Amino acid sequence: MTIAGTAGRRVHVRAPGKINIAFDVGDVQPDGYHDVASVYQAVSVYEDVWARISDEFSITVTGDIDVSGVPLDESNLAIRAARRVAERLGWRGGIHLDIHKGVPVAGGMGGGSADAAAALVAVNEVLGGGLTTLELQELGAPLGADVPFAVLGGTAIGTGRGDELAPALARGRFDWVLVTSAEGLSTPAVYRELDRLRELPDIAPERGVPSADPIVLHALRAGDPMALAGAVRNDLQEAAVSLRPRLVDTLRAGRRAGALAGLVSGSGPTVAFLAADERAADELAADLAASGRAGSDILHVHGPVAGARVVSA
Repeated sequence: MTIAGTAGRRVHVRAPGKINIAFDVGDVQPDGYHDVASVYQAVSVYEDVWARISDEFSITVTGDIDVSGVPLDESNLAIRAARRVAERLGWRGGIHLDIHKGVPVAGGMGGGSADAAAALVAVNEVLGGGLTTLELQELGAPLGADVPFAVLGGTAIGTGRGDELAPALARGRFDWVLVTSAEGLSTPAVYRELDRLRELPDIAPERGVPSADPIVLHALRAGDPMALAGAVRNDLQEAAVSLRPRLVDTLRAGRRAGALAGLVSGSGPTVAFLAADERAADELAADLAASGRAGSDILHVHGPVAGARVVSA
């Protein structure tokens, strides 16, 4: 593939983080993975990625958050995404990526996946590839279940490994207050803990095929945060709390401060609190900040927002 007249071109793409409004996890499969049913919502905290043509594949990372744990080698999801697009388009040169992170690292909000989604869109744009959104989602799926959703954005149901997406209607705006943690949680470790906890003797019913709760979907369609509050759930929450017991204190603090509901987002440790409206979220964030959550940042975000989009080219 030959690209003419674009050597100095730099494409800027922004992709959102996500929360899991509902997360139903099936039993571990023979390959070690779990089937899930997730209701994703993209929220207004972002990763920014700039791509330009280079002699090799390389990356720099800055951020509004601690980025010391972000890999700068071939294990970085954004580099892997850039390579996948380049290979698909037959590009034999390199790509340099500059990433500025706003989504908490290892926080259960899909920041690395958002980087990958932004890289898919940016490299397609800088190379003039013309790949569709669906084609970019398919390229991103092998990189992780959250990557296709970060391309799509909005609100969606993810099944299978979480990457088989169906858009879900969500009317209006939902306001969330996020309490982040300076210390992340490993997603594989949380799933291992979930499997360990499920092996303990109990009388719980057998788990069938994971499915999205229709009550959640109805509340989203109605734009009703009160109804949604009674239905949010996360099967990974118990495992995340087991590994990070102080999350219990955060969850209690949010409920005392007036949150309609609170849950661990994804594999954690970010905790998402649902508020009645924008004003209630501002008050909730202020109350939580005043309570002095050591080692935490408190963010008021809203959703749904768009997926990975070109900001400038």
